[in-house]
Amino acid sequence: MSRKSTRSRSTFRTAEPVTPVTSHGRSRRAGTARALAVAVTAAACAITYAVPATAAEGTEPVVSRGVTIPDFYTPPAELPSANGALIRHEPLPLGLSIPGLDGRPMPGTATRLMYRSTDSNGQPVAVTGAYIEPSAAWKRGGPRPLVAVASGTMGQGDQCAPSMALQYPLTLNGETVSVGYEALAIYRLLAAGTAVVVTDYVGLGTTDRLHTYVNRVDEGHALLDAARAAHAVPGASVTTGSRTGLYGYSQGGGASASAAELQPSYAPDVELSGTYSGAPPADLTAVMKGIDGSALAGALAWSINGFAQSDTDVRDVVEANINAAGKAALKDASTMCVGDAILGYGFAKSNKWTNSGASIGNVIAAEPRAQAALDKQRIGNLKPAGPVRLATGVQDDIVPHGQARQLAVDWCRKGADVTYDAIILPNLGDKLLTNHVVPLITDQGDAISWLTDRLAGRPATSNCWSMPIQP
Repeated sequence: MSRKSTRSRSTFRTAEPVTPVTSHGRSRRAGTARALAVAVTAAACAITYAVPATAAEGTEPVVSRGVTIPDFYTPPAELPSANGALIRHEPLPLGLSIPGLDGRPMPGTATRLMYRSTDSNGQPVAVTGAYIEPSAAWKRGGPRPLVAVASGTMGQGDQCAPSMALQYPLTLNGETVSVGYEALAIYRLLAAGTAVVVTDYVGLGTTDRLHTYVNRVDEGHALLDAARAAHAVPGASVTTGSRTGLYGYSQGGGASASAAELQPSYAPDVELSGTYSGAPPADLTAVMKGIDGSALAGALAWSINGFAQSDTDVRDVVEANINAAGKAALKDASTMCVGDAILGYGFAKSNKWTNSGASIGNVIAAEPRAQAALDKQRIGNLKPAGPVRLATGVQDDIVPHGQARQLAVDWCRKGADVTYDAIILPNLGDKLLTNHVVPLITDQGDAISWLTDRLAGRPATSNCWSMPIQP
C-alpha cells in the first residue's frame, strides 16, 4: 500500500462545498461555553486502513465530506530543517469569541499554524495547529506560561482538525458532524491567563497523508513541537522563561503522556513544569478490546488505517486478513469525524470485517509482527519528565480503567512524580461512551487547577505511595 494514497479523488465530494456552520445557522459566533459543554456529551473523546487523497500546492482543493480544506493545510514540498520551526501562519477567527471591554476579543486572539515535526519513521512532517494569545493577564508571577493541548479524539477526516474546530465549533452539513468540545478546556486555560497552543496531530488537517491515530511517537513529537512553534508566533507573549505544561484527555491523554516520556530525548529544550494525562490509552491491545462493539467502534478503523500507513508489518497483516466489507469500512471511516463514526459504525463488531470471523484484536494477537508493532506503542516504558497528574474513571470501559491505572504503577516504579486520581462514578452505561466522557467533564476543573499550580511554580506532591490502596 502506498504511503500516499489508495483513496481516490472520488472519495471526496465534488459538488459545491458546504461551509461548516454553527448551531445558529451560518453565523460563526456560536453561543456560550455553557452551550458547548452541553454539546460535548454528543461527542466522544476516545481512542482510536486507507490513506488520503493528496493535494499538492497549486492543485484543486481537497473536499472531505462536503468541507473544503483550506489551502493553508497543504504542506509545501520542502520543509525547514529544525523541529518546531514555523512553516506558515495566518489569523484564525475563533467561532466562540466576544469583544472585551478593552476592545480585545475574549478569550483571546488566535493564529493558525503549520510547523515541522518528525514522524515515527524519522521523516520530516508538516503539522498544523493553533496558538491563542489570551486576553486575560497571568497573575501568578513570572512570565506568561504556555500550555500545549492535545485534543481528544476528533476523527480522521481532515475537516475534523482541532484548529478547524476552533473556527467552526459545530460542523453539521448533512455529510459530516464534528463538535469542537475541547474549546471548553482551552477557554478555561485562557481565562487563567495561560497561552495555549493546540496541535492537530500528524495528518489531521494536512492533506498529504492520513492521520496516524494514537501513534504515540507521532503525537508526542507533534505536541512537543507545537510548544516550540508557539515561541515563534508573531506577537506571542511567551518567552524563554515561560513555564510549559501539557494537557490532554483520552487520545490527548495518550499524547501528553507520550510527550512527557519523549521530552528528555526529543525535546530537552522544552522543559516541562507539569503534564495532565486523562484517560490515557497506554496499552492499545486493551483499548482495542474496549472500543470493539462500542458506540465508537469506528475508531478501530482509524487506528488500523494509521498504523497500516506508517508500519509495513501492520499493513501486510491488514491486507491479508481484512475482507471486502472491512476494507470498505476502513476507507469510509478515513474521512469521518466522531459524530459520523457514531452514526455510521456505532456498536459495530470487528469480526464482521475479517476473513476468519475473528475480531481485529485477535487477528493482531495471532500475528507476531503486528502484535510487536502494537507493543511498540505501549506508554509506560519510559520515565516521564516533570510531575504528572494521571486521572482515570474507574468505570471507563472505552479506554479501560485498568490499563490507565497500570500506567501510573509503571511510572511510579520508575521513580516518577505521579499524582494519581481515580474518578469514582457509578456505571453510566456499558459501551455507550458515557463512562468515558463524563470523567472528562467532572475532572476538568481539578485538572486545570493542578496544572496551573505547576505553572505557577508550586511543587507537586506524588501519591505513588498510595497506589496499593487506590482503585
